[in-house]
Amino acid sequence: MGLCGFLFLSARAAWAKVEEEVEEFGHSLTHDHFQSGAQEMACPHSSGASNCHTKMIAIGAGLVAGGAVVGYLVGSYLTARKAKCNAKIKLGTDKVVDSTDIEDIGEKKAFCRCWKSEKFPYCDGSHNKHNKETGDNVGPLIVSGKKEGS
Repeated sequence: MGLCGFLFLSARAAWAKVEEEVEEFGHSLTHDHFQSGAQEMACPHSSGASNCHTKMIAIGAGLVAGGAVVGYLVGSYLTARKAKCNAKIKLGTDKVVDSTDIEDIGEKKAFCRCWKSEKFPYCDGSHNKHNKETGDNVGPLIVSGKKEGS
């Protein structure tokens, strides 16, 4: 018998040993064994219905309620609508569009970008108050017209 035959026989013997141990382990596991083990793990010092089972039910209910609260908070955070930046100007329209003719600009005009100006679309400095209240850093869009000498 060669080396291959020897390896085959030793592998077969090892596999038979594993099968034997698995079968022995399977016979040692019975329903009664699991039931008594579970009873000891759940309530080690009790017999029959006890205060321990009430505690387990309360803990389970608390975990379910806590999971529901966390799920609700995460869901509401992810589905929340973001705040509008325009709270007062032409709210009845789908999109606010203002146009200005380049000849009307003259030398320089400042256009509002904070949506708080009383002279919208022109800036009246309302962004300064907005920036102080919110910590934002918004400022106007400044457009310069062509200079006469250029």
